[in-house]
Amino acid sequence: MGSFREFGEFGVMASFQRFEDIKAWQKARELNKAIYGVTSSDPFSRDFGLRDQTQRAAVSIMASIAEGFGRRSNREFANFLVIAHGSAAETQSHLYIASDLNYISESDFEKLYGMLDEISRMVMALNLHLRKT
Repeated sequence: MGSFREFGEFGVMASFQRFEDIKAWQKARELNKAIYGVTSSDPFSRDFGLRDQTQRAAVSIMASIAEGFGRRSNREFANFLVIAHGSAAETQSHLYIASDLNYISESDFEKLYGMLDEISRMVMALNLHLRKT
């Protein structure tokens, strides 16, 4: 199959051989640490439904990137990146609820929302590149 290529932080293309090399996956991993941190604190931790949905949506971003890469075709990889993009939007929506219920601070909301925006841009740039090749 060869290697996939990805846009780096400054628009430069970089090759990767493993899903762990994908910057969007790395950023999603960092995001999950932060999501699990805020969702494990009260009162968020006591809202089992929202906590679980938020965690699952965030985990789905990371998992979709890895699963798409594992499919070993650009077309399937690109499709899984769309799923990751959707999961990022779902996570952002959950953050609004958490913010509205005062489960997270405004600064946590902004930090997490910004991380999700960055990941979304990265996966869609990679998606576009894969669909062109």
